[in-house]
Amino acid sequence: MDVEQLKRRYLAGERYFPAANLSRANLIAVYLPGINLWGADLSEANLAKAKLWGADLSQANLAKANLTRANLCGVKLKDANLRGAKLNFTKLYGADLTGACYDDSTRFSRGFDPVSQNMRKF
Repeated sequence: MDVEQLKRRYLAGERYFPAANLSRANLIAVYLPGINLWGADLSEANLAKAKLWGADLSQANLAKANLTRANLCGVKLKDANLRGAKLNFTKLYGADLTGACYDDSTRFSRGFDPVSQNMRKF
């Protein structure tokens, strides 16, 4: 699935895109609140400034994804792969990060504590 197809289907009212392959996709400032991308491959995708509040990204592969300044309020990121992801200035209020994995190359906003969010370090 390419980005334009995803946007068209979303605008038509579809919200369920499990296991979509959006690796390396350019999704800068995309507006997709409430989308379900459970288990999707978003590795190396550019989601800077994306508005995804209320989305389901559980078990998604977000390795090396750019989520700088994205709005992920209330997003389900349970068991997601965030290794090497950039989460600088990302809004994560109310997000479920239980079991999400990160590593030393994952970048969080100043003061963010992944341990208190029940994340796992690999």
